[in-house]
Amino acid sequence: KNIVGVVLGCNGYDIVDLGVMVPCEKILQTAIDEKVDIIGLSGLITPSLDEMVFVAKEMQRKGFNIPLMIGGATTSKAHTAVKISPQYHNDGVLYTADASRAVGVATQLLSPEMKPKLLADYAADYEKIRTRLANKQPKAAKLSYQESVENGFKIDFDKNAPVKPNFIGSETFTNYPLEALVEYFDWTPFFISWSLAGKFPKILEDEVVGEAARDLYEQAQAMLKDIIENKRFDARATFSIYPANRVAADTVAVADESGNITHSFEHLRQQSDKVTGKANYSLADFIAPKDVAQDYLGGFAVSIFGAEELSQEYKAKGDDYNAIMVQALGDRFAEAFAEHLHERIRKEFWGYQADEQLSNEELIKEKYVGIRPAPGYPACPEHSEKAPLFDWLGTTDKIGTYLTTSFAMWPPSSVSGFYYANPETEYFNVGKISGDQLEDYAKRKGWTLDEAKRWLAPNLDDSMV
Repeated sequence: KNIVGVVLGCNGYDIVDLGVMVPCEKILQTAIDEKVDIIGLSGLITPSLDEMVFVAKEMQRKGFNIPLMIGGATTSKAHTAVKISPQYHNDGVLYTADASRAVGVATQLLSPEMKPKLLADYAADYEKIRTRLANKQPKAAKLSYQESVENGFKIDFDKNAPVKPNFIGSETFTNYPLEALVEYFDWTPFFISWSLAGKFPKILEDEVVGEAARDLYEQAQAMLKDIIENKRFDARATFSIYPANRVAADTVAVADESGNITHSFEHLRQQSDKVTGKANYSLADFIAPKDVAQDYLGGFAVSIFGAEELSQEYKAKGDDYNAIMVQALGDRFAEAFAEHLHERIRKEFWGYQADEQLSNEELIKEKYVGIRPAPGYPACPEHSEKAPLFDWLGTTDKIGTYLTTSFAMWPPSSVSGFYYANPETEYFNVGKISGDQLEDYAKRKGWTLDEAKRWLAPNLDDSMV
């Protein structure tokens, strides 16, 4: 969103940036008040997909007749074609894959000569996508939820017994040394955020984008030096490690040191019928039942405070470029802190890999033992599990990070998730689930079926879409 705004601004467009997590009513009222020519929506996490559909419906209901541009990390042309476009007929709904294409699309939309062909091309493309998806056969037959549970991953806890952590309890860090985190940076996503594709460090020598990448990297290094020397960011973290056990097919409960259950976490399970014969994974499979062994679970949240404020300072001066640079570096610090803290968990606080010696490249490639899945990502794609996680950690009280109503984290440069230590754990993608698992999950969460459909929309198979 920020880069699109800068690119359009540099090409003579006036941008009204409402920020993040803006309610539909404010978006549409601002569009009326400012007499805008185009509305643009950007989605960062999956709950925003439903909100985009709602905005399109409201635009139709209120009689808008201006184009709607769609973009962002969670969006896709398919979702736009199937879910958003059918809700708004008064003008075009245009999916834009990346910032570099925004100017071309906007220019054509505002040209009476070019707009009709652009809209016709998009409409034809969307119709092809809808037809293809309607005729699409499932890649694999779905097992029933019960069959998936029976085919779950079974750890040999005699062979790989849970390791009792060196530290049981909670720990909080504020003003963590920024210089300690830089060596854990993964620079590749930094360049992607600027629409420069390529792996670091090879991207610096790329024949096409190398020069731009080198210039960007040099400016990032200069800003990084200023941030560290002048302590412009406050890196904060909190984590907990406590006794835990699997208490149902896809439920994990954590207890205090006296054995009293304090929180439960609900997980989803793969349901595809795998021709390879592999198990149907759930994160719950990685924790031992109480009658098998005493197990443990960790959780964490890290945040970078100060990045948003510094970015706003640059914006107030009309310096959108450095405003985006600050936010991009804030994100890198947050991810680096998550990586660094996980390393300390493995080697020090939990101590199950005390002698680990991995390079940063190996850490980025996830060569470590154990996993740190995050709500909203493939192994636990449902975002609302951040709520019990944050409550368990005491995140808001301890470090000030909080959740919005759509379960986005604030400040935006934040990472949260779980720590699983068993050497047999691995990352996986839950994928599509069927109605029987949807009903079970809704019951476990205390939701209506419609509520469950809303939060699990990206994971529902075609029969429920």
